[in-house]
Amino acid sequence: QVQLVESGGGLVQAGGSLRLSCAASGRTFSTYAMAWFRQAPGMAREFVAAIHWSGANTYYLDSVKGRFTISRDNAKNTVYLQMNSLKPEDTALYYCAATIFWSPTMLTQISRYDSWGQGTQVTVSS
Repeated sequence: QVQLVESGGGLVQAGGSLRLSCAASGRTFSTYAMAWFRQAPGMAREFVAAIHWSGANTYYLDSVKGRFTISRDNAKNTVYLQMNSLKPEDTALYYCAATIFWSPTMLTQISRYDSWGQGTQVTVSS
């Protein structure tokens, strides 16, 4: 397992941008696929984006395609989520997570991830 710490959340107006970071500890970071999930109050946690351990492949929730970009820097043990054109419905607690799996059918499943951060709050005002 890796230990994960998110940062970069905050309050932003609709149409604005934020960049989330997730710092990982451990020498095996580059062997994990990484993902971002989010959870709004009273809602289930949902998949947002994932990136292959090599960084060569990415996968997104349909509603964030073209607005969000996931990336990683294995030398810094960090994964990022650049969020542009933010909408009020993007308001949620955002979590990063790590998994050894890489399959579109598995990436969206919470149970496939064995490491989670504490979350960082993103609030988008209208």
